[in-house]
Amino acid sequence: MSDKIPEGNRSARERLAQQREREKGREKRRRTLIVASAVVGVLALAAVVGLIAANAGKDDGGDTASGPAVAPSGAIGEDALTLPVGAADAPSTLTIWEDFRCPVCAQFETAFKDTITELAEDGQVKVEYHLATIIDGNLGGTGSLRAANAAACAQDAGKFAAYHDVLFANQPPEPDDAYGKNSRLIELAGEVEGLDTPGFRSCVEDGEHDSWVKKSDTAFREGGFQGTPTVLLNGESVFPSKGGEQISPENLKKWVAEANKGKKPGTATPSAPADASSAPADPSSAPAS
Repeated sequence: MSDKIPEGNRSARERLAQQREREKGREKRRRTLIVASAVVGVLALAAVVGLIAANAGKDDGGDTASGPAVAPSGAIGEDALTLPVGAADAPSTLTIWEDFRCPVCAQFETAFKDTITELAEDGQVKVEYHLATIIDGNLGGTGSLRAANAAACAQDAGKFAAYHDVLFANQPPEPDDAYGKNSRLIELAGEVEGLDTPGFRSCVEDGEHDSWVKKSDTAFREGGFQGTPTVLLNGESVFPSKGGEQISPENLKKWVAEANKGKKPGTATPSAPADASSAPADPSSAPAS
């Protein structure tokens, strides 16, 4: 009896084996796509960062703000270019560079706002925001500058974080320079309780912090960053990935926990900036809290 497999059976088995290999390949690709889709949606737009970075050195094309740089109340760091949120003595620092016209920044905020707020409120991180205006330079207009100035005006009122979130939640399409209109920025202030005041309106209309915003943008351009958003945990880039792992809310919490191992959470939350008109003339006369 011959031990040879009939040619017809061999061909059928070979075709079946090939089909199985093809199915395995399709299943592997399917799993890869599922994993990729599970990563926070912000990464789907990460390529835009490269497009932004490619033009980050261009002249911004806008009007050059004149006069001295007037830092908003409570700004800290070198040249007072940092807007802090959270406990000043938190064991880790999350540094975020953003442009209010940047669509990737808006998607990052949508995906990570709750996580960052939780980490800051728990005293795990202090968040240091920096503002840039690169979209104005890339696409024209003044929306990045105007929105950043308005955010600095909100900082004067102690309401930066809330207004920051409102600006990203209502961000217009990237080519639309809607934030170039002070009226729109003032309108959005109505979504933050107590922000739409004569003082805020005057600050926005007068461009009180325009020179400060320009100075912040210069620091961004000279800092060697690749685009917005730039996100650093204790000075190490974590967007769009860290150590071969893509950023996600879960991974960000894990990285912070690893950085904070053995350290106590912060408790010294900065006081909200006081309005100059309501602040005591003599600090010693302020009532004890």
